[in-house]
Amino acid sequence: MSGRWLSIIGIGEDGRAGLGSAANALIDAAELIVGGERHLALVGDTRGEKMQWRTPLDATSQDILARRGKPVAVLVSGDPFWFGAGVTLTRAIPIDEMLVVTSPSSFSLAASRLGWALQDTVTLGLNMRGLTPLLRRHVHHGRRILALALNGETPGEVAKLLTSAGYGPSTITVLEALGGPRERIRSTTAEAFALTDVDPLNVIAIDVVAGPEAMPIPYAAGLPDTYFENDGQLTKREVRAVTLSSLQPGAGELLWDIGAGSGSVGIEWMLAHPANRAIGIERDETRAARAVRNAVTLGVPQLDIRKGAAPDALDGLPSPDAIFIGCGSADRDLIGTCWNALKPGGRIVVNSVTLESELAVLAAYHAHGGTLTRFAVERAEPLGKRMTWRPALPIIQWVSRKPGAGA
Repeated sequence: MSGRWLSIIGIGEDGRAGLGSAANALIDAAELIVGGERHLALVGDTRGEKMQWRTPLDATSQDILARRGKPVAVLVSGDPFWFGAGVTLTRAIPIDEMLVVTSPSSFSLAASRLGWALQDTVTLGLNMRGLTPLLRRHVHHGRRILALALNGETPGEVAKLLTSAGYGPSTITVLEALGGPRERIRSTTAEAFALTDVDPLNVIAIDVVAGPEAMPIPYAAGLPDTYFENDGQLTKREVRAVTLSSLQPGAGELLWDIGAGSGSVGIEWMLAHPANRAIGIERDETRAARAVRNAVTLGVPQLDIRKGAAPDALDGLPSPDAIFIGCGSADRDLIGTCWNALKPGGRIVVNSVTLESELAVLAAYHAHGGTLTRFAVERAEPLGKRMTWRPALPIIQWVSRKPGAGA
């Protein structure tokens, strides 16, 4: 096709034998063939020069771009645009200069081996370091999950995560080197996982079964307080649920969580959508470290915790879509700084429990409008041999949306 000098070809473990005549012809015509070490080995001898992907992948994109106008073939696994290198290449090269030839993805092959309906299955990429905790939010009884592994250690890491969260009875199936002569499929439970010599190229299939101590992450805001490691500096479940409702998280939005404490509000903001981001500001080093641990445990390891005190710690941060100022952190100067930093159409939520912060919130309400709400929570607790209501401190919550786009 005219102008399409770059071919992106999905190749499976069966090598060139599994490719159609068009894909093989593109490889034969290429002056440069780019791929991972495994891809280049699968394609065998070629007329054109071979180049192995460099790290980061974007660096290789520039090498490829230097050959613009000459026939280049890039070899990737399966479907180039499903957790593949195709997206990386489109950041540097327009799609109308490419010819894409796909093969069945690892997910398609795994679903066909297991007889699972792919449209009803959660699909995840755990094929980068540190991503295994991302699995956590999807672990619910009866769900089926397919995950690309980083290496042969990933299935064991997944088994530990499931067991620690109370899902030890779940079935884990490890599908290795799918579609080639080395294909192997083995199953066990998470709590009994002892598979060894796992091929680095593997897909992990999970049939989730909850044990009696299972800790599911609900889809509604307000995780149980016991899910968070804390020293008492925690926005309690009922208040947190109301606060998240007031913050109104949208897909791909950024939150500033000022006075992050145990990180609970930022964590639940990120749980609302996989693309959400949050930056937590916490002056206490011990609490900041605790918030990081909570984020990893609850499946949002990307939570960005900055140690420091606001407003100084806010300098240079990207503009947020929403800001939460926790109890005890609010004063007039901080609220003013945050209001100025907020994107047009962004939301600000301030919770107050002290008279001093209440005065700051009242001033902000008169300056910027919005709503003021006072609410209190009482929990039944023991009183000797009987039960009584124990009231928590009442909360004054100010919520406002900044005029402008999206408002």
